[in-house]
Amino acid sequence: MGSGHGGAGGPPTALPAIASAPSRPVGRRWRPSRLKVPPLIDEYGWTDALRLAFAPHARAGLIPGRIVVQQREANLVATELGTLSARLSGKLRHEARAAGYPAAGDWVAVAAGAGDGKGTIQAVLPRRTAFVRRAADSAHTTQVIAANIDVVFVVTSMNADLNPRRLERFLAAAWQSGAKPVVVLTKADLSVHPEEEAAEIAALAGDCPVVVVSARAGRGLDSLKEYIRPGETCVLIGSSGVGKSTLVNTLLGEARMATQDIRAGDARGRHTTSHRQLVLLPGGGLILDTPGIREVGLVEAELGLGTVFEDIERLALDCRFTNCGHSNEPGCAVRAALDSGALGAERWAHYQKLSAEMAAQGASLDRMAQEMERHRAGAVQRAYRAAKKAQREP
Repeated sequence: MGSGHGGAGGPPTALPAIASAPSRPVGRRWRPSRLKVPPLIDEYGWTDALRLAFAPHARAGLIPGRIVVQQREANLVATELGTLSARLSGKLRHEARAAGYPAAGDWVAVAAGAGDGKGTIQAVLPRRTAFVRRAADSAHTTQVIAANIDVVFVVTSMNADLNPRRLERFLAAAWQSGAKPVVVLTKADLSVHPEEEAAEIAALAGDCPVVVVSARAGRGLDSLKEYIRPGETCVLIGSSGVGKSTLVNTLLGEARMATQDIRAGDARGRHTTSHRQLVLLPGGGLILDTPGIREVGLVEAELGLGTVFEDIERLALDCRFTNCGHSNEPGCAVRAALDSGALGAERWAHYQKLSAEMAAQGASLDRMAQEMERHRAGAVQRAYRAAKKAQREP
């Protein structure tokens, strides 16, 4: 996973607080009376709803922009003035330590420099949707992979790296994002029986569409394009080497994104994409390429999990007892499905694993909230004692 800062099942989670607009104009003055939708901003998905949300920032002299390349030090932001290299303001950087950093796809308020191609991000507009995961280096920190997305392409290749269990996890996060998930099976030319493998994936994907493509053979590309509409944003999520960047290049009609061959030994990919990049496609849609991720730590994804495993949750409703533990209880519909083979043992085991992960995360968040409340109460008590002491002193 490349470095970066940082759920259609339910509302997105772990969104950063919105920085308030500055009280006085900063940067290049942009008068609200002159507020028109510039062609570049329009192409990147600017809407009337965004214009309304941006109004306070426009009055403060800021201009709207969308993060098209997310990097550690400075993001590239598409604005009415062109693409600017923009860093976070000191205040926003401080707030982001707790609330999360702006992500690729975010709409932001920018103070533009004096014609030098640079700017400062002062605020982040509210997100419609967001694909989030638990950060790889923390059990408590969430990471926004993509913001304001309409479609999540969950990409996996039809080779030795095809993993149904990983796909279930990715789909849970995709449903939770608020966007529409679509499974994209790439490298169909490497599969001996692509139709059979696609049918197996479709069985576990539920209502999620499954598209089989081969960039090399030109297969399935028209079907994929049906989900990429003008003004809408799609994000590619998947492991390294599944062909995300190759797909982008094919849709663009040019080799703009760097690619590498997979490892011959285990069919796994090498990291090529090092940052998240939003690309405008010739047909007017937008696609966001991301570095490969092998694991998605779910974040408050109960609704997404329920959507992916709707068959199991529906079975549980038919159990004789409402508190059935699905082990040795009489009249357990889940055990009956396992015994008959209607429910696969591996799928059941993975559902149990992800459910336990969600429960443990909830308990951990409760403990964190309690600890934060203790710290807050302690600080209040210390401030009270200090004030009383100051009153007593001559």
